[in-house]
Amino acid sequence: MNSAFAKLQLDLASTTLSKHVIDASAALAANPACGTSRNALAMIRQSGEEPQIVEYLKTPPTRERLQELIAAMGIPVRAVLRQKDTPYYELGLDDPKWSDDELIDAMLAHPILINRPIVVTPKGVKLCRPSEVVLDVLPNPNIGPFTKDDGQAVIDQTGKRVTHRQGHGI
Repeated sequence: MNSAFAKLQLDLASTTLSKHVIDASAALAANPACGTSRNALAMIRQSGEEPQIVEYLKTPPTRERLQELIAAMGIPVRAVLRQKDTPYYELGLDDPKWSDDELIDAMLAHPILINRPIVVTPKGVKLCRPSEVVLDVLPNPNIGPFTKDDGQAVIDQTGKRVTHRQGHGI
């Protein structure tokens, strides 16, 4: 592992029983059943790095760590909440009455609510949705041609990033 990437931390929350945390220096999660997580992990590996994977839901983040990640991403707490395939609506988390602290409480009580993948590298912290956002924080983003699991090109044969219009919400 190169020294610039020694502190790579890939945090990918997950939606199945095979939940994982990727922790190469202290971070969160990866889910092999999640296409976005698999694609981000594949791009990291194609960059020449192999993050350490640790089970995620068995070792959820602390409040302090989750707050650090959210602050480092510079996004609202609500942006980290996963809605699909979670108890988000069942818990009424779509109601704007919930404070950031209460939303974090919900994520700590139900880690499945933490959206993924969150990638932490020496270049920054990002919620990598879509998965190619990981390229923005990789120390070596020149990974060569890359195509996602679903067949969508991310980097073409000439090494240029392919841009796609977002056709649906995340």
